[in-house]
Order: sequence, then C-alpha cells, then structure tokens
Amino acid sequence: YQMHEPIISVGILSAKKISFTLFGDFQIGNQTITHSGICHAELKDGAIVCFVNNVRLAESEKITFSPSNPESEYFTLKDVIIGSKFHWEKKEKQSFKGSITLLVDHQIIHAINNVSLEEYLKSVISSEMSPKCSLGFLKAHAIISRSWVLSQIEKREKSLPNLFDSTESTSAGEVIKWYDREEHQHFDVCADDHCQRYQGTTKIHTTTVDQAIDNTAGLVLTYKNNICDARFSKCCGGRSESFENVWANTPHEYLTPVIDYKFEPDEMELDLRIEKNSREWIKSFPKTFCNTNEKRVLEQILPYNDQSTKDFFRWSVTYTQAKLSTLSKEKTGLDLGSIIDLIPVERGHSGRIIKLKIVGSSKSIILGKELEIRKALSQTHLYSSAFFVEKSNLENGIAQTFKFNGAGWGHGVGLCQIGAAVMAEQGYNFDEILLHYYKNAKIVKIY
Repeated sequence: YQMHEPIISVGILSAKKISFTLFGDFQIGNQTITHSGICHAELKDGAIVCFVNNVRLAESEKITFSPSNPESEYFTLKDVIIGSKFHWEKKEKQSFKGSITLLVDHQIIHAINNVSLEEYLKSVISSEMSPKCSLGFLKAHAIISRSWVLSQIEKREKSLPNLFDSTESTSAGEVIKWYDREEHQHFDVCADDHCQRYQGTTKIHTTTVDQAIDNTAGLVLTYKNNICDARFSKCCGGRSESFENVWANTPHEYLTPVIDYKFEPDEMELDLRIEKNSREWIKSFPKTFCNTNEKRVLEQILPYNDQSTKDFFRWSVTYTQAKLSTLSKEKTGLDLGSIIDLIPVERGHSGRIIKLKIVGSSKSIILGKELEIRKALSQTHLYSSAFFVEKSNLENGIAQTFKFNGAGWGHGVGLCQIGAAVMAEQGYNFDEILLHYYKNAKIVKIY
C-alpha cells in the first residue's frame, strides 16, 4: 500500500459573496498578483466576478489562486463559520496555506482550499483539541485523522457502495435514522464538525503539533489491507460502542466495544445491552481512562469552546412534563400528548440506547439510532444516548418530572479522546493508545 502524499481539497466557506486577502505572490491563470492583495468575489449572471485591490481581474465559473511559494505564502478568509448548528456557532477570520479555488454551484460561491495532507493535519489536530496536549496523544490523533480522511477519499475514488449517507427507514410508529458524513460534491472534506475541524494556520500554536505530524508522516491504521475509517468521540463513558449500532448495519471489525482501561472493573456485569446492567453501569463511577476531572489534563484536551463542559463522564438533565412534551412535539413533529414513559427497546454494548420508545397519552413512537434519540430529547442534543430515566412528582398517575442520568459524550465509537489523552499523560505510547481502541488494526507507513 504505497502512495505519494496527496493534495486534498477542503471546503472552507460557501456564500453569495466572499472576501479574502492574499499574502505574498499568487498566480491566477497566466497573471501574477505580487505583494499581496485584497480580494472580493461575487456572482453575476451565474459566473464569479473577482476583484483584487478594487480592480476587476477575472470572471469565470471557477477561479484558482495558487501561491508562488506554498511554504511562506497564505491567504485569509473572512466570516468563516465554525460550529455550524451547534450552540457555539460563530464567524471567524482564518488563514490558510495552499491555493484557494472559487467555484459556483446553485448560485453559491464555494471557497475551497487545496493543501497537502500533512499541512491539513497540523491544523486538524490543533482545531479538534488543544495543541498543548502531550506529544503521544497528538501523534495518535494525527494517525487517526490521516486514516479517516484517506479512507473517505478512497471510498469515493473506488466508487464503493455508499452505505454511509444519511439514511432513514420508517414503519408504523417507528422512525429509525442515522446521520453520517455524506460525500461532498466539489471537495474531499469540509472544514467543520461534519468532517473534521480544520481552522487554518490560526489554530497552530505549538512546535509539539509540528513534531507530532512530522514523526507520524504517512502513518495510517489499516485492517486487512484497507485504510481504517477511524472514528472518534469525546468520551465513551467507560466502554466504547460498535460501528453498526450508530451508523449503517455494516460491522467494522476494528470498531468494536472495548473497556476503556487496562482491565475490566470487578464485580460488574458488563453486558450493557441488558437493561439492569446498563443502569448499574451508568450509576457507577468505574476506574477508566476517561473518568477524569483533572483540570490540567482537560484544559489540554478540550478546545476553549468545550471547556465549559465538566460532567461528561456521568451527567444528569432534568425536564418538567411541560418541557419534555413540548420538546418531543417540536423535534418529532408528532403530538404525543403528555409523556408517560421512555422505554429503552434496544441498547448497545456501551449502554447507549439504539431504539427508544416514547409513550405518550395520545400516541407512542419508537426512535433510533443514537443521534436521533439525542436530538429528540434536547434543544441541541444530549451528551449521549447512554441514559436511564427516573420519573417523579406524579399527578393523576403521570410523572411531572423526568431526570435523565447518563454516561459519556458523543457516539462512543473508536478512539475516546479524553481517555486517549489520559493514557498519553500516564506514559502510554501512541501505538499502544491506537491498538487499545482499534482492535486488530495495524499501523502502516504508506508514504
């Protein structure tokens, strides 16, 4: 499995008008823009009209600005959206190396960064978490981020059956959906949480990041000679989940459940698919790598936007009857009446609910998979679907208060970021971290 380091295309911004600044000498067609330039692009009659330093320079459906010296020259985009549709959504000014391509589709201009994979990864591992993390953790994350993006490109290039698009199946009284990364038409990956956070050179703060990328250059995870679709989440809650319980029903042998520690906890029944066992697990605080609230470690692991979250390993949320019934109506589009009960129909290996029955006074519905459940029971979405519900404050036999007791943050598949960071702090090497979370995978240098 040998290749050259690829140039990948990253969708940064889509808008009717785009403003950016070039720093250095850039080529556009057979023209050279010297000593930087302030650029503005807008649509006219279905084409992009581009102005540089207030001079109309080009009009086309596709325009590319290429740096003369990719090592030192860069461009800065205004109003880049980060955290799209999350509570921390905002706009930033971000800088990028490589070239910028503008293309029009459906009356929208797409700004695309064409950049070497290793340069891209420097930003990804600085954007996904703090670049002040330990070297071992950053090395591990560099390898899974590299593996993930290459596996997505490989699927598209080989025209493999796309099992990973957002999919929906429904039957009477049942709605089962899962949400995964659908392919982008005009670029390999996007720059936000939908793919991997990529926030440009503005997020590269430490030489440790450069060292992590340089030391792992070309290394990927493979399984049976295929690059692994290396998934990860913030916190598994002590046990990771299997791929098929979150997305399409296609098991990935390297994305199977693991206890997030050196050994299994004593005196606990660990088949968390059984309701009694999952409740006991969620109520417990077993010794696991991701069971940490050490401020110094968490400040390294979590970017600024995530540091307000403290109770990710075990958490609770309380709703009134009025809030829960209104929320379920708003999110499902169905008026279930008063909420009488929430019954787990099926749980995964981590205790995450795969199918949940919401019993209402008017009608009932079964929801799945885990993200659909999380979205239906929160204004944004619950930390995870590993929860059980305590009902109280009965009126005419119907609970008026619902307390959700939960475990973990995210889907729980693959590498647990907080657990992996703690492993690195405890002295585990990057390969030990990877092979803990991705069973039977191999680390291979492909360029």
